[in-house]
Amino acid sequence: MLKDILSISGHSGLFKFISQGRHGIIVESLEDKKRMNASATAKISALEDIAIFTDTEDIALKDVFKAIYEKEDGGEAISHKSSADELKNYFSGILPGYDRDRVYVSDIKKVVQWYNLLHKLEMLNFEEEEEDKTNEEKEKAGDSDKEEKNSDAKKEKPKAENKTKKDDKEE
Repeated sequence: MLKDILSISGHSGLFKFISQGRHGIIVESLEDKKRMNASATAKISALEDIAIFTDTEDIALKDVFKAIYEKEDGGEAISHKSSADELKNYFSGILPGYDRDRVYVSDIKKVVQWYNLLHKLEMLNFEEEEEDKTNEEKEKAGDSDKEEKNSDAKKEKPKAENKTKKDDKEE
């Protein structure tokens, strides 16, 4: 879902990775579909690599988006232009244990803005993600079965007797 979706420091909105260029990467804006070169020195973050701090552990951004999606019953979230108190209250309703010291209002605004943009473009597909997980689990189960069969086959093979030339002469 969030694969190849990027946030670039100094640029508003989200971008889709297109290809590798000579002096950076080529990206396309999700909003206006304009392409540009993001230099190699720009701070670029993939949404799938972003996590939100909580009191116990970091929560992946996709899980935060899923929580918003479930809270809103598949609808849009509140506006990112809402007041700081409204945003904090909204976010604590989604992630009650978020770290209030390390997650700033500006971070909450970005998360809400990104969610609303992805929702508007119909890029939030949580069913696809669950299918991928079940497929991965099936593949892992299949791989472990193969490994067990291979290890059983190795155990069953009789080892060749080590005969030396002396043994042959004695017989």
